[in-house]
Amino acid sequence: MVNLNELLEPIAAQFRALGIPKPIEHWGHPVMMAIVIFVMGSFVGLVGWRGRVVADQEIALKSRSDHRKLAPWMFLFLALGYTGGLLSLVMQYKPILESPHFWTGSIVLILLGINGAISASKFGGNKFALRTIHAYLGSAALCLLFLHAVLGLKLGLSI
Repeated sequence: MVNLNELLEPIAAQFRALGIPKPIEHWGHPVMMAIVIFVMGSFVGLVGWRGRVVADQEIALKSRSDHRKLAPWMFLFLALGYTGGLLSLVMQYKPILESPHFWTGSIVLILLGINGAISASKFGGNKFALRTIHAYLGSAALCLLFLHAVLGLKLGLSI
């Protein structure tokens, strides 16, 4: 069985050779991802729900539009941050698969990937049930992201 750390070591070694300052190597991922999670994630979730529940159609349409524009970018930034987090751990010679932070991040990306697929299907022909699943699955992913951040802080302080 292939060890994930060993697989990523050649890439991490190239980044290590750049002489990135240790504080950036250690805290760069958490700071950047905190921005994505707490600022962008909160906004994407808020406008998504506002698009569902607000009575004013103009505000609802604007909120849905904002959600539709930003959610894919949030997913992209999370996926890139996930990759950066893996490399950060390998650069610091820390195991990846032993961390609950790794597992919550992996689950979040899977949930958001499923959510993106539901949206890309145009909610199965605009089915109310799929829109509801999308809303609650996205909310669950955001809640898990907050737990993920707490686990990440705990990890960062333990290294």
